Amino acid sequence: MDLIKEIYEKDIGYNYEYTDIKYKLRKASRSIVLNDSQEIALLFVSKNNYHKLPGGGFEAGEDIETALNREIMEEAGVNINVMGEIGTIIEYRNKHKLLQISYCYYSEVKGAIKEPSFTDEEINSGFKLKWVSLKKAISILENDTPDNYLGKFIQIRDLLFLKRAECLLSNNNI
Repeated sequence: MDLIKEIYEKDIGYNYEYTDIKYKLRKASRSIVLNDSQEIALLFVSKNNYHKLPGGGFEAGEDIETALNREIMEEAGVNINVMGEIGTIIEYRNKHKLLQISYCYYSEVKGAIKEPSFTDEEINSGFKLKWVSLKKAISILENDTPDNYLGKFIQIRDLLFLKRAECLLSNNNI
């Protein structure tokens, strides 16, 4: 899978001075999920004023595909057929001593769309699922104003994934 970008704190406007960081590794999978109406799943995190693609971290013993399918079912309420790879982004979240590797895919809904089953933390963060066009999703993320550290990383990461998907789609590489 192609590396799209490495994101550092300087990319989100932070300049913390850290030396000799021992990062905790977190692997995550996410997908640009397309429904029959040619709309993609997008989550709004109302507490911190940003949007994100469905997906999240691997649980113990999971591989990429298992984590991806579980996360998409939980956050978008759908099973998926993976159509292709978008790419990988690495985030260096120094403040939390976390190095996150996100693997992103392009997929389509398989079967019925159900209600998401958000965790308590996601409910408390005000998660709301929307279905919008890819072009609209890009515009939404470009205009988001996340008010926290995590949201700023997510905005850059997911906007890069969406723009890469748009490019791949226009070149018929997906």
